[in-house]
Amino acid sequence: MIDIIDTPTDTTSTDTVADNPCNQSLSVVVPFYNEEENIKPFMEEVHAALKDYPGQWELIAVNDGSNDGTTQALDKAVAEYGDHVHAIHFARNFGQTAAMQAGIDAARGDLIATLDGDLQNDPADIPKLIVALEERDLDMISGWRKDRQDGAINRKLPSRIANWLIRKNTGVYVNDYGCSLKVYRSWVIKQVHLIGEMHRFIPAWVACVTSPDRISDMPVNHRARQFGESKYGISRTIRVILDLLAVFFFMRFSRRPGHFFGSIGLFLGAIGGLILTYLFGVKIFMGEDIGNRPLLFTGILFVMTSAQLITTGVLAEILTRSTAHAKMPVRPSASAPAVRGWCE
Repeated sequence: MIDIIDTPTDTTSTDTVADNPCNQSLSVVVPFYNEEENIKPFMEEVHAALKDYPGQWELIAVNDGSNDGTTQALDKAVAEYGDHVHAIHFARNFGQTAAMQAGIDAARGDLIATLDGDLQNDPADIPKLIVALEERDLDMISGWRKDRQDGAINRKLPSRIANWLIRKNTGVYVNDYGCSLKVYRSWVIKQVHLIGEMHRFIPAWVACVTSPDRISDMPVNHRARQFGESKYGISRTIRVILDLLAVFFFMRFSRRPGHFFGSIGLFLGAIGGLILTYLFGVKIFMGEDIGNRPLLFTGILFVMTSAQLITTGVLAEILTRSTAHAKMPVRPSASAPAVRGWCE
């Protein structure tokens, strides 16, 4: 699941953005898990791709508890390239979502780019995504692996199923939810807290912070894996379906959970009430015995379930209001004065 964090918005960095959007600082966040052979060529490609980037940039490599030589390879890269390369080493494997969140938390840039460390994403696409983000005035842009270089059964098929399910249920029409290559405005993605295995739903969660109209995608280069082994397979489709239920609930009912539980409760209560009313009429006006009828127990079950769901909805509303002290997400504005004044 993902918690939406309503954090105070820092408008100081937007002054530079307004003057020259191309000079925004950039943080590149990359999770690694058992990618020892990929680290050296990855570092070379990132530095080649960003050598002409006009703004400041940093690379945050998150080692997700690798048990090969990834730790040593990352430390060697930090020593070789300098302090703009920062390595975070998890004590054990916590998953791609946790690694990505740790990198986002550590990021300092006005823009944040994420991609996988397996060299299937092409770092040369990062500047192109940034240009498209600015030209189209977006808050997030995702890569679309239009010509995907993966196996048809174990990778492409589950990805297509997952993408279709997510698009249909979230209403955020991004072609490739599973592509890790994305660029965000920092103020947007830092208001989304990733937990569980929800990294594949990031566009949907970002739509809880900004307008879906400011989320888009563009085709990017995708390459076959050269080193290491894939960490994904067809089994992830089942996990996507389960996670999708949580996404559906939080996108529609995170601030009004009583409507979700209450609607179901009222529906079941109405059916149960009609059943019991009918049986009451049968007993009073027709004099028939209803004590052993399965319909009686069905009606009682529906009414009891209705009461439980409505009560759950009330408790959820109480919890929501007791924690709903934070402000709504606000877009940074370069024109906002440092000190607000009065008209006298």
